[in-house]
Amino acid sequence: KKKTVSFSTMPNDRKINSTAACISFMLEGCELKKVRSNSRMYSRFFVLDADMRSVRWEPSKKDSEKAKIEIKSVKEVRVGKKTPVLRSNGLSDQFPDECAFSIIYGDNYESLDLVASSADVVSAWVMGLRYLVSYGKHTPEAPGTGHPSLRTSWISSVFDLADLEKSGRIPVSRAVQLIKALNPGMKTSTIELKFKELQKASERPAAEVACDLFVEAYCELCTRPEIFFLLVQFSSNKEYLGLKDLLMFLEVEQGMEGVTEEKCLEIVGKYEPSKEGREKGYLAIDGFTRYLLSADCSIFDPQHRKVCQDMAQPLSHYYISSAHSACLLEDNFWGRSDISGYISALGLGCRSIELVLWDGPEGEPVVYTSPSAASCVPFRAVVGMIDQHAFTASAYPLILCLVVRCSAPQQRLAAQCLRKTLGEKLYLEPPSPAASYLPSPEQLKGRILIKGKKLPPGCEDSEGEVSDEEEGWELARRLGQEDREAPEGGGPRRVRLSRELSELVSLCQAVPFQDFESSRRGQRYWEMCSFSEVEAGRFTNECPAELVSYNKRFLSRVYPSPMRIDASNMNPQDFWKCGCQMVAMNYQTPGLMMDLNTGWFRQNGACGYVLRPAIMREEVSYFSANAKDSLPGVPAQLLHLKVISGQNLPKPKGSGAKGEVVEPYVCAEIHGIPADCAEHRTKTALQSGDNPIFDESLEFQINLPELAVLRFVVLDDDYIGDEFIAQYTIPFECLQPGYRHVPLQSLAGEPLPHATLFVHVAITDRRGGGKGHRRGLAGRRGRRVREYTSTKATGIKAIDEVFRTATQPLREATDLRENVQNALVSFKELCGLTPAANMKQCILTVAAWLLHSDSAPSVTLNLAEQYPPMEAQGPIPDLLRKVLTAYETMIQTSRTLIESADAVYGKLIQAQQAGMDFHKELHRIEAKEGLRGRKLQKALESFAWNITVLKGQADLLKHAKAEALDNLWQIHNAGQSCGIGRNGSASPEPSRLRAPLEPIPE
Repeated sequence: KKKTVSFSTMPNDRKINSTAACISFMLEGCELKKVRSNSRMYSRFFVLDADMRSVRWEPSKKDSEKAKIEIKSVKEVRVGKKTPVLRSNGLSDQFPDECAFSIIYGDNYESLDLVASSADVVSAWVMGLRYLVSYGKHTPEAPGTGHPSLRTSWISSVFDLADLEKSGRIPVSRAVQLIKALNPGMKTSTIELKFKELQKASERPAAEVACDLFVEAYCELCTRPEIFFLLVQFSSNKEYLGLKDLLMFLEVEQGMEGVTEEKCLEIVGKYEPSKEGREKGYLAIDGFTRYLLSADCSIFDPQHRKVCQDMAQPLSHYYISSAHSACLLEDNFWGRSDISGYISALGLGCRSIELVLWDGPEGEPVVYTSPSAASCVPFRAVVGMIDQHAFTASAYPLILCLVVRCSAPQQRLAAQCLRKTLGEKLYLEPPSPAASYLPSPEQLKGRILIKGKKLPPGCEDSEGEVSDEEEGWELARRLGQEDREAPEGGGPRRVRLSRELSELVSLCQAVPFQDFESSRRGQRYWEMCSFSEVEAGRFTNECPAELVSYNKRFLSRVYPSPMRIDASNMNPQDFWKCGCQMVAMNYQTPGLMMDLNTGWFRQNGACGYVLRPAIMREEVSYFSANAKDSLPGVPAQLLHLKVISGQNLPKPKGSGAKGEVVEPYVCAEIHGIPADCAEHRTKTALQSGDNPIFDESLEFQINLPELAVLRFVVLDDDYIGDEFIAQYTIPFECLQPGYRHVPLQSLAGEPLPHATLFVHVAITDRRGGGKGHRRGLAGRRGRRVREYTSTKATGIKAIDEVFRTATQPLREATDLRENVQNALVSFKELCGLTPAANMKQCILTVAAWLLHSDSAPSVTLNLAEQYPPMEAQGPIPDLLRKVLTAYETMIQTSRTLIESADAVYGKLIQAQQAGMDFHKELHRIEAKEGLRGRKLQKALESFAWNITVLKGQADLLKHAKAEALDNLWQIHNAGQSCGIGRNGSASPEPSRLRAPLEPIPE
């Protein structure tokens, strides 16, 4: 794999951690590349004038008075490729997005497009320019002078508290401990080194530290430039966030809805360290950093920390967290059995545990995973532990998979032990023959189900013969412990089963699998099959559609290949994509596969049950597990991930000999259906210490979001072999948009104290704007032929005629959605916004341009109308005219969508329901038409495809309408708050516009 590196970015390794530092840097000047409209780039030296009233560049053919931009003429400073010149095809690949910025200036809104050597240089110029623009009319004195800032006052007050002797100085050791207490995770050696540096520079080495030096050390050590840059972006005074600034940040960047100033005051009260800040409602850099690092700002959506999915579906509609050899703490051959492995698995929310029963030496059954294990656990002790811990982490049903390898007398003892110990928890009610599906997890709360063999209905004896399961015998055979010969003729091995044990099995009766057709015709809903990893893998490759269909009604369990003698794990995604509910994992073995399993089951309150995607549950649906592109009726989404920085990264285990320096890079992986599996990596951050800056954007297309998992892996770049540092795995559906910290974990899944990645997340629909049913990013428009989703012919005339009626509504639905999306993209691009823009931010941006101009053209939003027009009085610059035209197009396409959506939606649902009317008669109609073999299979596939497409497109249209209404609400809201709205009384009722949409019934 090709490796790339990024070099230290700021000249002299200077750390830009205040507005004053930015302006000092600009006063010294630096080289930037100036981009002309013909896409040519010229290196020029840019500098801020000493009076801080203009930016100049040289050399230039213009005279010195013309080769400058006055600060007071600057309308806006944009970061990234946000102007037509920087987005032009000839340039966009020559430099990364984070190295470009543009200054929009003058009454004609001209743009000066610049490219810097690094993102840090961009940050310094942008931060400084935005500060000067805000104070253009009353430029402050030289930065760093005058009244002490909120932050300086607070740090000084902390110093005074620590100055017990009131001598104006404190010991260096106390100063180090103080900074460490204020910034957990920072190394003592780093703080001590900083004090030595500052003492040497000020020529006052001593065992004690004065207040001014303590303040300087704290500011240099504890200011994260990337967070300071973010604060400056949203702050109206460039030193702290007021309540309105914080509210804007939470709504615009973090995608939070319904934020009030009271909520912002609560955040300030909780995280702002200075008393003055808390009283005045100010969040300065330290409070802002604390907030961004807190659980309130986690990347993991807090809604998913508790059970949030519908738990009333049949048991077969859920993925179930399952353990294979939970009692083993090491590998399969030399592992030792003990109870702590079971307790650990149950504590992680595991809901299916395997128990292999063997004859014990004392006449009572014992649990081994293999007869070679160094010790065995009495079955009685295991059942006692299960009784105690079964429902500590989850109230939902626990399935005990019994694999019986003991004699009939010991089976009776096992059955008596289960009944006596578990009592009422045991689920013993016989399945209802009238039902078609298993009960739901909600109905089975607090119950324990036994999965195992049952005696045949005609058997009246106290014990009888049943076919044995293959699981467990391969290992016994290898170890020479096999005492039962396979029958002649190669049939299934037979074992004796006692009636007492047989009677404990109700809803999870183990039966051998024959083929999918036999199961469809004869298998009853309470019967389930177990598949070896090899057999299940063959089905996922050769007949995935049949496996998906099978799993809609029946439970299936996949267990690891007996060849995995090291207790390694299979990839659970290989089987989840085909709907297999119980993929048995070796919980004792950490690594990628276990990370995926643990991360996946976090998404529903870690209760051990996750509802499968609707497309896998609906009785009639088309789903190809091995699809290489988007699925019919499922909106593909784009994940835009910016990996900004890392904090307090530990050294890789066992790397002591390599010295102190870690040179990390981040790998972002998507695991899901084959079409979604992808991996991107950042550059390596060289000589970066524990807190590297990556500042790199990655993008992924997600075709089935409900089955996708994102995994961050931090690795140490080394010639010998890249070493693991940390990881974090999160289901795609649990991602929160905006600026977030990722709490890193060790290889074994344990939290690493204070180790984080700072990232920005945005999610959008694949084509164009919209927010992917959540706040997020507008995709780029490409010149392309519009793709229409269409129905497929089944070869049955009556059915095809019904689906043909949907051809026109399908085209209309696509046009309505995409016209709005394309108009949104054009409007956002012309506003020159960051990618994570929403409509409110667009309106506020236009308003900001107008406010920064002395001769501002008069532009207003008429809020008296439901679809507010943006009107200009008098002549306006060309750029503003283009913005107004794009806004008008966006409003008109939104209006068409809102007013037409219900009628088109009705036609799609009518066609879908008419198609479903044929479903029960489908096999009779096929027989009548004489369809067999491949033709029959094709007809069934096409029918399922059509039903899925119609339901999916109708759902998409409904969401698009809700989004368009939400945009109108944001326009009214922003128009009133920024002062360009007039006649604002007709603001639409937000609750009416934002009413949650009910999905179409399955």
